[in-house]
Amino acid sequence: MTRTAADDLVDVLVNAGVRRIYGLVGDSLNAFSDAVRRRGGAAAGGIDWVHVHNEEAAAFAASAEAQLTGRLAVCAGSCGPGNTHLVQGVMDAHRSGAPVLVLASHIASRQIGSGYFQETDPKALFRQTAHYCEEVQRPDQLVRASRLAIQNALGKRGAAVLVLPGDVLADDGTGEEVGDLVRGRPVPAPDPEEVSELAGHIAGAHKIAIFAGIGCAEARDEVLALAEHLRAPIGHTLRGKDLLQHDNPFDVGMTGLLGYGACYRALHDADLVLMLGTDFPYDDFLPGARTVQVDVDPARLGRRTPLVQGIAADVGATLRALLPLLDRRTDDGFLHDMLHRHERGIARSIETYTGDHGQRSPIHPEYLARILDETADEDAVFTVDTGMCCTWAARYLTPNGRRRILGSFVHGSMANALPMAIGAQVAAPGRQVVSLSGDGGIAMLLGELLTVKTHRLPVKVVVFNNSSLGMVRLEMMVAGDPPFETDHDEVDYAAIAAAAGFHTRRVTDPAELRAAVAELLAHDGPALLDVVTTPDALEVPSHVTLEEARGFALSLGKTVLSGGIGKVYELARQNLRNIPL
Repeated sequence: MTRTAADDLVDVLVNAGVRRIYGLVGDSLNAFSDAVRRRGGAAAGGIDWVHVHNEEAAAFAASAEAQLTGRLAVCAGSCGPGNTHLVQGVMDAHRSGAPVLVLASHIASRQIGSGYFQETDPKALFRQTAHYCEEVQRPDQLVRASRLAIQNALGKRGAAVLVLPGDVLADDGTGEEVGDLVRGRPVPAPDPEEVSELAGHIAGAHKIAIFAGIGCAEARDEVLALAEHLRAPIGHTLRGKDLLQHDNPFDVGMTGLLGYGACYRALHDADLVLMLGTDFPYDDFLPGARTVQVDVDPARLGRRTPLVQGIAADVGATLRALLPLLDRRTDDGFLHDMLHRHERGIARSIETYTGDHGQRSPIHPEYLARILDETADEDAVFTVDTGMCCTWAARYLTPNGRRRILGSFVHGSMANALPMAIGAQVAAPGRQVVSLSGDGGIAMLLGELLTVKTHRLPVKVVVFNNSSLGMVRLEMMVAGDPPFETDHDEVDYAAIAAAAGFHTRRVTDPAELRAAVAELLAHDGPALLDVVTTPDALEVPSHVTLEEARGFALSLGKTVLSGGIGKVYELARQNLRNIPL
């Protein structure tokens, strides 16, 4: 058979270390999918095709693989609706900094601009979702454009899109050599004068707090060393939870809508806040002054809060240059105060229990999350639906340096957890992958249960089934409005999953929950646990404004408050004991 341009593309992907493509095959992709088939699967030195049931899920799955491994992941969709389905997940991957290559096939090139069947403008469609988005108009462009797309995705961390007309993919290939690909991101070093200036800001401050995010992923040791040097509390974002909460004697929790502990207070009481590797969007929870920000992307500096200094550089490189310039501090007063507040704040949450959650029905989602945390593997990967599931993950899943928590934490899309679990499980077949799915989220992409079953993935799906869009419901109440169109009919998701071939169980009695979770996690294959939970469990931030409290009171004069973060409480007590009075 004559070599096609699609074969050239497969060569580029194999050379880049790609082992699989998530997507749906279809007419404009036929030449490419046939090239993948002829090359053979990953075991034969080619590429596997992971068939999904919606292109949106393909992009979410690729995003999860890229975030879990740090390597390039690939998704593909056919022209028209295939592309428009992809957009949601691609946007999420891009905003999460996941290196994902998107193969967006297009109608035949001679038909472009004629209003042809399924015609869209893919470049316009994907431009906002990617660092690089270009259309390949002839076969001799393909290898170079592919190189550029891959290097943009890896070097800038985000999505890159190749728009590929079907006839171009089917044309004769060039056999052009792929050459070496740059696969890492640049590490921008700080200007020495800026580091000296930062040291001066620190020297002039008495109380210093650190607020750190996912941009510290390769700088955990440096962040902890800085905190130890300055005797400074460390608060973190949800994306920073994995890497900064565990084994951290300076931890004071999170701020924001999902926050807990003393992070909010630490940031507002500090003379200087060091905002490291985070583009935290909720500026209402930031102090609005006295802040230094360090981030690799200069576009992020100062866009959330006014700064006394911004440094566009790698966090680890900046801290390594900074530490030798600092005097070591011995005053633990501010740190001790924040650790004490952190312990008390968590204790107050625990005190809001009016009884043992193990005896309360309907089941409280906090109780379910706590049991999952206690029962799951030490290296489990949790994928989390947007909404109340994010709250339970933030407050009840305990990181240890080996576990991972993935979610749509920047784009905030519903329905992400199940397809992300697919990508995580395919990329890490030996690890336990648990999807914390809200009933609203799983209903959106319910067909991906079939993807799990088709590929015999041992994904464990836990449905927090409260027959409500819980976060939206709460937002309405905080605004002073009664809930409207947030509650829906009860659905037996266990029955649906059983029909798809899953091992399933449905739980309504809290006394059965612990055994049911253990059964789910021990099952060798796809399994779904449908837990009927109360819609009245509330996400209460660590800081509530008067306006929010007034709005909630208007909406609901009296309600059941929930809380409790037992393991975090024990860590807070331990950290407090390590700081002398």
